[in-house]
Amino acid sequence: METLAKILVIEPFYGGSHKQLLDTIFEGINPAEYNLFSLPAKKWHWRARTSALYFSQVIPQDHEYSILFTCSVLNLAELLGIRPDLVKCKKIIYFHENQLVYPIREIKERDCQYGLNQIMTCLAADEIIFNSFFNRTSFLDNINPILNIQPDLKLKFIREKIEPKCEVIYFPVKFHRMPKQRSPRDDRGLHLIWPHRWEHDKNPQLLTETLLELNKRQVSFRASILGETFHTIPDCFEDIQAKLGDKLVHFGYLDREEYFKALLTGDIVISTAGHEFYGVSMLEATYCGCMPIAPNKLVYPEIYPKENLYNTSNQLIKMLYNWCKNPELFHRQRDKFFEIFSFDKYSSEQLIPKFYEKFKPIIST
Repeated sequence: METLAKILVIEPFYGGSHKQLLDTIFEGINPAEYNLFSLPAKKWHWRARTSALYFSQVIPQDHEYSILFTCSVLNLAELLGIRPDLVKCKKIIYFHENQLVYPIREIKERDCQYGLNQIMTCLAADEIIFNSFFNRTSFLDNINPILNIQPDLKLKFIREKIEPKCEVIYFPVKFHRMPKQRSPRDDRGLHLIWPHRWEHDKNPQLLTETLLELNKRQVSFRASILGETFHTIPDCFEDIQAKLGDKLVHFGYLDREEYFKALLTGDIVISTAGHEFYGVSMLEATYCGCMPIAPNKLVYPEIYPKENLYNTSNQLIKMLYNWCKNPELFHRQRDKFFEIFSFDKYSSEQLIPKFYEKFKPIIST
């Protein structure tokens, strides 16, 4: 008689870091011990709205699940309401991001429902894992402000019910699987890399203004604008190739192998994000030898030294200009950075055992 799986894994947005997390966690677990139900990583808003209904129909009624592992895109409370047979599972939620502080172009555009769904999911969960302390703190601190938007009804003690269930386990990066052999120095100037999604929350406008200002000041540099592209190119990128010319060596998405080749030729990895709860691409590029520069906000002060953070766009431009103008100064500062920065606490080799603890005694490792 076939033994039924004991772990139910649900991923409504199976792509990007969501897929990377599950692939990393479960590659060391016997496939017979878990079932994965997923949807493609597109149409995020519809996944958040309807994935509970979809999964309620495709998860088998005949099962022996005792652990349910999913992410905060799923409305767990809705799923359990439709499928009460899953209530008995230990329900673990992983937060890659949270919708309570997701940046929007105008405050009137905020749809509170996505944040409320995540609050309801937390109330229904047994354990809640965040990928950073910034993610955890920003979520908990904004529960009451979101609930208080409602004009005629005050909901109390919600944070108090959720907070004891919360913990932080950093996103596990497989550094040991990444190449480290860097290319020789290039005399055409420092190579600046921007490896983020081409969306407004990553602030491509600030990157564009910075690169064009460096170009105007006539310092030597090369730039690569990488990351995942979508249907529309940001307006600020429309003519950047013509303006930067041969200084722009990569423009657009690269497959994994070519992506790492580009990172290994990089000198500086830049974040201009207005929204970041962890930043896998920044850590990957840093591991490949790029000096990180990031805003002095969001998750970045949790990960990088203050010397690698900027407060204003002028500070960002000044840092890059000084380094591009004096590469030897840059290389000394980069060497100093790598003498003190440790990747251990972000490494899958350190972190995966923490996830395995969550699945005991179901799995044996």
